[in-house]
Amino acid sequence: MKPAGPLGAAAPGGMLPQGPPPPGPHQFGQNGAHAQGHPPQRFPGPPPVNSAAASYSPYASAAQSPYPAPTSSISQLGGQLNAMHISTCGSGMAPPSQAPPGSLLAPSFPGPPRPPQPSILQPGSQVLPPPPTALNGPGVPPLPPAAHRQDGLPGPPPLPGQSLGPGYAPQSANYGAQMPGAQLSYPGGFPGGPAQMAGPPPPQKKLDPDSIPSPIQVIENDRATRLGQVYVTSTRGQVPPLVTTDCVVQDQGNASPRYIRCTTYCFPCTSDMAKQAQIPLAAVITPFATIPSNETPLYLVNHGETGPVRCNRCKAYMCPFMQFMEGGRRYQCGFCSCVNDVPPFYFQHLDHVGRRLDYYEKPELSLGSYEYVATLDYCRKNKPPNPPAFIFMIDVSYSNIKNGLVKLICEELQTVLENLPKEEQQESSAIRVGFITYNKVLHFFNVKSNLAQPQMMVVTDVSEVFVPLLDGFLVNYQESQSVIHNLLDQIPEMFADSNENETVFAPVIQAGMEALKAADCPGKLFIFHSSLPTAEAPGKLKNRDDKKLINTDKEKILFQPQSNVYDSLAKDCVTHGCCVTLFLFPNQYVDVASLGLVPQLTGGTLYKYSNFQIHLDSQQFLNDLRNDIEKKIGFDAIMRVRTSTGFRATDFFGGIFMNNTTDVEMAAIDCDKAVTVEFKHDDKLGEDTGALIQCAVLYTTVGGQRRLRIHNLGLNCSSQLADVYKSCETDALVNFFAKSAFKAVLHQPLKVIREILVNQTAHMLACYRKNCASPSAASQLILPDSMKVLPVYMNCLLKTCVLLSRPEASTDERAYQRQLVMTMGVADSQLFFYPQLLPIHTLDVSGTALPSAVRCSESRLSEDGIFLLANGLHMFLWLGASSPAELIQGLFNVPSLAHVNTEMTSLPKVGNPYSQTLRTIMSIIQQKRPYSMKLVIVKQREQPEMVFRQFLVEDKGLHGGSSYVDFLCCVHKEICQLLN
Repeated sequence: MKPAGPLGAAAPGGMLPQGPPPPGPHQFGQNGAHAQGHPPQRFPGPPPVNSAAASYSPYASAAQSPYPAPTSSISQLGGQLNAMHISTCGSGMAPPSQAPPGSLLAPSFPGPPRPPQPSILQPGSQVLPPPPTALNGPGVPPLPPAAHRQDGLPGPPPLPGQSLGPGYAPQSANYGAQMPGAQLSYPGGFPGGPAQMAGPPPPQKKLDPDSIPSPIQVIENDRATRLGQVYVTSTRGQVPPLVTTDCVVQDQGNASPRYIRCTTYCFPCTSDMAKQAQIPLAAVITPFATIPSNETPLYLVNHGETGPVRCNRCKAYMCPFMQFMEGGRRYQCGFCSCVNDVPPFYFQHLDHVGRRLDYYEKPELSLGSYEYVATLDYCRKNKPPNPPAFIFMIDVSYSNIKNGLVKLICEELQTVLENLPKEEQQESSAIRVGFITYNKVLHFFNVKSNLAQPQMMVVTDVSEVFVPLLDGFLVNYQESQSVIHNLLDQIPEMFADSNENETVFAPVIQAGMEALKAADCPGKLFIFHSSLPTAEAPGKLKNRDDKKLINTDKEKILFQPQSNVYDSLAKDCVTHGCCVTLFLFPNQYVDVASLGLVPQLTGGTLYKYSNFQIHLDSQQFLNDLRNDIEKKIGFDAIMRVRTSTGFRATDFFGGIFMNNTTDVEMAAIDCDKAVTVEFKHDDKLGEDTGALIQCAVLYTTVGGQRRLRIHNLGLNCSSQLADVYKSCETDALVNFFAKSAFKAVLHQPLKVIREILVNQTAHMLACYRKNCASPSAASQLILPDSMKVLPVYMNCLLKTCVLLSRPEASTDERAYQRQLVMTMGVADSQLFFYPQLLPIHTLDVSGTALPSAVRCSESRLSEDGIFLLANGLHMFLWLGASSPAELIQGLFNVPSLAHVNTEMTSLPKVGNPYSQTLRTIMSIIQQKRPYSMKLVIVKQREQPEMVFRQFLVEDKGLHGGSSYVDFLCCVHKEICQLLN
């Protein structure tokens, strides 16, 4: 248990006054109110002992809370509101009404209470006024009128990124809240004092969804200013374009945002400021990110036997942050300030500005990212590594043979083995391949090139697996091609009469690892598996899928592995550079939480195809298999994140294993895997020096060369909170919050985690309001421009099946999604939490430009429309009940909607512009994503539409989960409480 979690503590006990609790996060658990006196906890830690000293902060265990919470009440901060001035443009969210600042803590309505709804943020009658129908109880106070804009005239909005000068009120405009500075009212949203009202109150209006910040608008605004532009990385601390904006990155001294994105590009100077704001300081690092063909690939620097130049003290690698001095004979390290001698071979004279004359010729002096050839000092046992191997391991139990899966895999392997990854300059791949089949026992195959027929060796003792042959097990594919094809043709027939339905699993991984160990090379296991391993063997599992645990404090058990066999197996795999990728084909519960652990900890990937049917699902599986075999990957990797003085990396999330606090070990890391790193202060940071980060990954290439990949990034530092908020990136924040919440799921009740997320969202926004926004009435919700869509994304996170169980999401599906998110980069997590919804009926068939997306809400669908929704795992084509017949004909080649077969998982190839354009758009959406998305066709008002509607994330969940509007009201309420 750690003393302080990545997401600060929730409200300490001292903040609950005596008597009825004020509306606050304690009410928002799924099961109604928290027991008083049992405060919600931090993520991975115990509850605070002393309520007054309890910290909201994710940065310190017992520092004084930035919102002092004396035991008497929460009302001390009212007087501090006067001192606010605006230094960034906040997106104002409701013009001031005449309500006194404290009026949001009005006592609950005496009217009839609403029946509790199954919602995370349960808006009971005490939290928000009920809808008009529920307001007819006796003695309901009159509601304030719909508030008007501060000025009747639309003011010109500032340009994105440009701040309003101090003293300007946020300007209102007619564009809804999408533009910086726009105002929006909460008509009657909160009971205010009706003292200055004239005449009878107008009827209460519901908050207009069009008037709250729209993710689509934020994405469109960023594209409008930055799409297609060249983004030059020369300036320290600049905020890059959003992940949803296509641009060309030009490296001029800082790593491309494709490799590193940060939650904020301006760190607060002190830990006190960090505690006050509670903005997590984190970087999402994707060291092997794919670079588009119009950008320069990484340069490879080779210093021969001397190896890379490094600082003597902190061991940072030579980079643009090193300052040369004394005519070029010495340099000062940008990370630890140590002055080092320049090695004689590396000496170069300086020009008139103190820059080396070879500055532009050396990638490590002028670029943010580059690679070094590593010397033998960086290799295991000080000898060059062998090229990696791929071992294919096929579950040949009865059901897999009968449903044709084994035959499909064997046929496909004959094709994909032609495309094994190779170094750019190599003729053919250096990767060797091996084959194992298994059920209750393991079958190893000798496919040596001089054999006429492959030979099988059976290992029946699965309690202590050994490798029965060395010579002929791992072979060069080109040399042994005929024997391998022979084997793949024979496997389906070999086991055709087998009735064995029981399987083992852990011994399969053990066998693959032992084979790599015996061959002294790193590698990757491709395991094709379909059932719960119930045969007598290490790692045997039982069915523990217990629905009774849901919504209890024991729910976390469902996410934990059943046996510690898998944990120690994963550790051994990482030690020997053995990465495991698992293709699962379950028809019932298989305990993904246990089976998926080794793939997660070894940097592998988990693919899951529930109720797999050859004729419907094979294309999705084959796309995934091809993509996985061909993708860019590094083996046997160690990553180290160094920082300049004043802060350090403290927490790591991803497909990683850590034996100590600094070395991030990965059996392999590919182009889709990201590691999220959290930083904490250990001293003050200087505004002039900034905060510098260097990520170094030591790895073995597919050709067997040992290399170092270096990414450097310089961030700004400021003693003004406004600068920190102005430089935030919401998509990276959500990636961090998701990973820290999903990590905490293993140890803490989900209800507590959800409360902490609500609490921290409110806390970050309250701190902005208190310290950075101009004074305004309490009925106004003020959001920093960089965070205006944080509430909608946080609500999407709160509603995922991982944090909120729902009937149609199985335990395995929840464990699966949890695992996927843990290794996601920012672009993938952005789409996963807020899907893309495109109107297809408005397609311009003359080009392949994507139609403008619409917000993920049922209100945006139209009966006569057709919409495509994608979230990176799923793709739906929704057909409105009155879809135009000519469009149906054009896409499906059938006369009407009734004739469309919803079983199909790919669009028919109809030779017309509509069909071609839609298929092109679907492939554009698919090509950047790590998982192949299976198409599901959904007709309006038919049963399968229920699944589709779960992805309309701005709406109220069918089985709990607030709508965006309700969540915004709830966060506003929380903020007002913090400020009071």
